[in-house]
Amino acid sequence: MFGAVVNPISTVSSSASANQMATISVRNNLVLVSSSQCGHALQFLFSNYKFRTRQVFLGTWNGRRGGFPLNRGFRVFCQSKTEEMQIRRYSPFLESAFLDRNGAFMSGEWHAVPDIWRSSAERYGDHVALTDPYHDPPSSMTYKQLEEEILDFAEGLRVVGVKPEEKIALFADNSCRWLVADQGIMATGAINVVRGSRSSVEELLQIYDHSESVALAVDSPELFNRIAEAFSSKVVMKFVILLWGDKSSLASEGKIPVFNYREILDLGRESRKSAHDFNDARQQYVHEAINSDDIATLVYTSGTTGNPKGVMLTHRNLLHQIKNLWDVVPAEVGDRFLSMLPPWHAYERACEYFIFTYEIEQVYTTVRNLKDDLRHYQPNYIISVPLVYETLYSGIQKQISTSSAARKFIALTFIRISLAYMEFKRIYEGTYLTRNQKQPSYLASVYDWLWARIVAAILWPLHMLGKKLVYSKIHSAIGISKAGISGGGSLPPHVDKFFEAIGVKVQNGYGLTETSPVIAARRPNCNVLGSVGSPIRHTEFKVVESETGEVLLPGSTGIVKVRGPQVMKGYYKNSRKIFRATEQVLDEDGWLNTGDIGWIAPHHSTGRSRRCGGVVVLEGRAKDTIVLSTGENVEPVELEEAAMRSSLIQQIVVVGQDQRRLGAIIVPNKEEVLLAAKKLSIVDVNASDLSKDKMTSLLYEELRKWTSGCSFQIGPILIVDEPFTIDSGFMTPTMKIRRDRVVAQYKEQIENLYK
Repeated sequence: MFGAVVNPISTVSSSASANQMATISVRNNLVLVSSSQCGHALQFLFSNYKFRTRQVFLGTWNGRRGGFPLNRGFRVFCQSKTEEMQIRRYSPFLESAFLDRNGAFMSGEWHAVPDIWRSSAERYGDHVALTDPYHDPPSSMTYKQLEEEILDFAEGLRVVGVKPEEKIALFADNSCRWLVADQGIMATGAINVVRGSRSSVEELLQIYDHSESVALAVDSPELFNRIAEAFSSKVVMKFVILLWGDKSSLASEGKIPVFNYREILDLGRESRKSAHDFNDARQQYVHEAINSDDIATLVYTSGTTGNPKGVMLTHRNLLHQIKNLWDVVPAEVGDRFLSMLPPWHAYERACEYFIFTYEIEQVYTTVRNLKDDLRHYQPNYIISVPLVYETLYSGIQKQISTSSAARKFIALTFIRISLAYMEFKRIYEGTYLTRNQKQPSYLASVYDWLWARIVAAILWPLHMLGKKLVYSKIHSAIGISKAGISGGGSLPPHVDKFFEAIGVKVQNGYGLTETSPVIAARRPNCNVLGSVGSPIRHTEFKVVESETGEVLLPGSTGIVKVRGPQVMKGYYKNSRKIFRATEQVLDEDGWLNTGDIGWIAPHHSTGRSRRCGGVVVLEGRAKDTIVLSTGENVEPVELEEAAMRSSLIQQIVVVGQDQRRLGAIIVPNKEEVLLAAKKLSIVDVNASDLSKDKMTSLLYEELRKWTSGCSFQIGPILIVDEPFTIDSGFMTPTMKIRRDRVVAQYKEQIENLYK
């Protein structure tokens, strides 16, 4: 990569003068220069060998100009008699202006993720990049200010001793300082190891220890105090950085150096100023550019089954997302995004990096403030998980159901009309999903199109009236003017169709931590309901038979595999166990086994599905499949999504492995259950409680009602009082229920269901 035509192991000599000799050794792409006249040696090296690249970054040694290229095939060390040169890794485009004042390297190409900040600062300098109203102090930064803070933070890390390729744990939640810390760590060539503050002490300790982190950046004094005792006795920490809060609130004995966020910025700012003022400061280091294939971050999977594994994502993986998400989210200058997901999750993280390359203002919010902030900020986009859209749907339904009888009737009537209108609209637009491989005849397609067009034309005036009388009020409350982007899980069909009917565009996407994460998404101009959309650019899909690995025809269900530039480097640590884990999901041809069951829509040139060809449809996780004692395989997601349409059911987990029939664990919505019991005269109107037997009977009838159209039915049910939460360990930080933990917790009760 370096470009010099040399032997793998060779030694040459140059006479700098009659009394001065420089020795240059080239071993395994490492250039070692030993001389009191290092400049002469480098001058000899560059004058005697041909280089295949012109991208050479200039540096200064003892007053002489020399150079070495951007790529890191060779490392150049100038070892004088008095001191050893240290490697200083840098983000090529972000820091090139500081390192080379003559502008020898001014290419705008991004080689590392932090390079994006210089591009954005140059284009959008004084425009507001982010607003963070809920931290103390509230923050707002322009693109130029954001770039400066990232540069200062990166330099501050170097001052306190962070070295390239070291692991720095970043345990914090969504905020502007998380973004600065994340990018500052990356810009030094170090690797950040990310997790949220709501994870358990045991999980955080395991991640820190397994990743071999050497220091910790932490969200708040409260989090540090919670983990301090376990960490201080079991792992080594060179220092701690406190992103928010006061150091005086720490319950530490002072054994570990602690810096607050501002102190790191101040150290970095002073160091950058000194290096700018005194040229000698830059001569103390060998400056080495970050390579696109270097690891940028370790993201530990949420671990819905077993212990989480550290996914190694490179700069190239993440840059693929930054460069290719515009097809999914055609953001425009001045758009506003509302951010509420944990930023360490690959989905939120990749989207944040992407939007900051388009002069977008990002506003940070929280679950508690989401409803108010949607109304106040009126965002163009919100990027979130299905649970958020389900919650918005439930809130709207509840508001309608508590309205007067006349308003409720009008709203529900218009919604039914709009649902029907959209159904016919999808038919004539060619976005009606089908898995049928046989293409309809031309005449049948024309008839189908004509009929759908006529019915849609009849329903259109009523749909528009509903939009004016009912949906406009919902729009002002939700505030999403362009689209909600949903990812990280399955979007229930009833929620999907409802938002389409009222005119709120929701685009479902698909990805994994191992794929950085986005691999497919629905496009604004081809939003095929029921699917997760088409593969994004440079990404390939195939569906294979689980046992034989045979590639299946479109429309056939099997294991989904994916290949592309965003696929991870592998799981961290090359131990036999981890190597096997990597080998099990990633083959030698680069195909990643997603572990998901699905199919690819067949291509039709005519008919109602003519625009659906190639979209990906998911049906569940292979590891979630329940195998009954009858030998039948059941995907529980279908039943769970159907059951969750009921306002009486807060959470549900379908069970039944190795049993003759299915069962379910249900967390009821007690207020709604009691209200329904009163309406059905099961209890007195003044009753404040409902017996367990009556609640079970009512919920069982509710299940039969909503799951009647499913392939399988649910038999016995177990009602539990405590909801499944992140804090209890029954949900992942991205709000997916940990099925295995729930089943393990209620093992005895489940067994009793079948006695």
